[in-house]
Amino acid sequence: MSITKATKADIPDLVNLVNSAYRGEDAKKGWTNEADLLVGGIRIDADEMEEMMADEDHIILKHESGNKITACVSLVKKENYLYLGMLTVSPELQGTGMGKKLLQSAEDFAKNEKFDRIRMTVITARQELIDWYTRHGYADTGERLPFPYEPGKGEPSQRLEFMILEKAGLMANF
Repeated sequence: MSITKATKADIPDLVNLVNSAYRGEDAKKGWTNEADLLVGGIRIDADEMEEMMADEDHIILKHESGNKITACVSLVKKENYLYLGMLTVSPELQGTGMGKKLLQSAEDFAKNEKFDRIRMTVITARQELIDWYTRHGYADTGERLPFPYEPGKGEPSQRLEFMILEKAGLMANF
């Protein structure tokens, strides 16, 4: 399994992958998505992806199979932790262990960069995803953040908020 750093040339494929896994009917082919929580809209556009990649503290890791990007994850270096977001696996490949491998690559990246913990936000209504992260050592910090509603990003079907999950002690066995 080859996981490498994405480049600007990957932006169109990354945008298509992320949107197909988070929103719309294609997303429902996988076991986890936001299609019923945010109706319509997109998760990310090319300008947002380009802005992310322009930030020197922001890294996108990708997995390719053949010439197709099949998974990715966003990592942002913060002052004292690594922020993980947008972990995405193609809906057709969810449940194959690719997400777990990508998560492990993110944790390896954190260790190599000398971060002892990873934090992330997950919509509280996505219990199946929270359970998955919990099985991989992430814990609810008890912190909650309001969900940022944005035009064109989907119409919420219910009140949404973020839960902050954290995995600490990454450097203990490094």
